[in-house]
Amino acid sequence: MRRSRPTTGPVTRKTKISSVRSVTVDASVREGIRVLDIEARAVLDLKARLDERFARAVTLLYECQGKVVISGMGKSGLIGQKIAATLASTGTPSFFLHPAEGVHGDLGMLARRDVLIAISNSGETQEVLQLLPFVKRMNVPVVGMTGKMTSTLAKNSDVTLDVSVDEEACPLGLAPTASTTATLAMGDALAVALLQKRGFKHDDFAQFHPGGSLGRRLLVKVRDLMQHGDHLPRVRADVSGTDTILEMTSKKLGLTTVIDAKGALYGIVTDGDLRRFIQAGGDFSRVTARDLASRHPKTIGPDELATTAVAQMERFSITALVVIEPPNRLAGVIHLHDLLKHGIV
Repeated sequence: MRRSRPTTGPVTRKTKISSVRSVTVDASVREGIRVLDIEARAVLDLKARLDERFARAVTLLYECQGKVVISGMGKSGLIGQKIAATLASTGTPSFFLHPAEGVHGDLGMLARRDVLIAISNSGETQEVLQLLPFVKRMNVPVVGMTGKMTSTLAKNSDVTLDVSVDEEACPLGLAPTASTTATLAMGDALAVALLQKRGFKHDDFAQFHPGGSLGRRLLVKVRDLMQHGDHLPRVRADVSGTDTILEMTSKKLGLTTVIDAKGALYGIVTDGDLRRFIQAGGDFSRVTARDLASRHPKTIGPDELATTAVAQMERFSITALVVIEPPNRLAGVIHLHDLLKHGIV
């Protein structure tokens, strides 16, 4: 008697493709992890090299009375452009000089009070080395960033930073990967150390980033967004509860400020205050704004950053702040909707 084979279902083309894709994904993930491990080690290895040479490099850049000029070829050049951009945005005037273009006329961009950061992993990049005689004649200090501390670049730099790596993440050992990551990280370390040494603050950073959401968050103040003038909900403390509701309805902020006879802030009436009054069986025709008002609303100054207003609203779980000027003069109201509309949140 012939035994029948157990049925396991048909092996379709779709099943085969799914299996191949699964194997491919697994291999890709493993390769990605391998690359990240190598590059992470390359960056961590830099920590042991941050010694007196790094401190001297920071001092050279800090004392530079001109501009910091960064130069490098190929992938090193691309990293140099990023380092130049980071330095410039954190208070150190800097720009990138392409070495090949430099020896063909652009060396006029260099001045005697500048400092040059020359980047070459091998330390033997001819286009970079051709800059050195001219730079030396001008007495421009050179900070070399290289992976070969015995190279020509290292020997001809005033300060040399070691950005060598044990291995590239590229399995062929050809494409700059870990070495460019290490160089970029060293550049960031220089920029941030300089930032700290200069005492660079939020306001300074804002001056270099006036555009986009970052600029708005760092530059916009409460007075720029607050409701004021005819748009500000405001009633006298002695007006009726009914008139108080009408003011809140017309200004559409879910609240109204309450001022005393001298125009100083007395308190604030919110939708929540009205709901609680109704739940208690109150009659709006028999009360005034003074009776409805909460006496100690959360306030903020008009010259505070709008981001500070956001932080206060989050801290107290509220959607609006009363803006006052000393000693207790009502200036406006800033609402969460205004912050959202202008991209602060």
